[in-house]
Amino acid sequence: MTNFTFTPDFQLRRQASGRLQLTDAHGEKHEGVMPVRAFPLAAPEEGISLVSLEGHELVWIAQLSALPPEVRGLLQEELALRDFVPEVRRLVSVSSFGTPSVWTVETDRGNTTFVLKGEEDIRRLKGSALLIASSEGVQYRIADMMALDRPSRRLLERFL
Repeated sequence: MTNFTFTPDFQLRRQASGRLQLTDAHGEKHEGVMPVRAFPLAAPEEGISLVSLEGHELVWIAQLSALPPEVRGLLQEELALRDFVPEVRRLVSVSSFGTPSVWTVETDRGNTTFVLKGEEDIRRLKGSALLIASSEGVQYRIADMMALDRPSRRLLERFL
């Protein structure tokens, strides 16, 4: 059996300004590179595009885990800054069972209140996961609807 290590044909480093700098296979440097997930919810570790400040794709990364640890770490740090999807742990209250309604929830980032404009703003994902879009544009994720406590599930089921 032959062991080999994947070496990407680019280099990535964090500049003093905090931005990422990419040196491509031809030695050209690109400042302010941003990673963008192709499938942020369905496959967050697959299909990452490194784009320039102008929005042009510079590098396509099929699998994040295939990168060397130092490059993977830089990208994971940068992606964590871009991805703000609080995970709902418990529904505390819902103002009404019609929409729009005000939801008070506990998330992995603390308690918050948001407005659900319509039932169509609750999207089913793979398995029993849900994505809820607030009227403010923030996306809230429920990783597993069945893992919620019973009162939370009862509130949620009124909207599904």
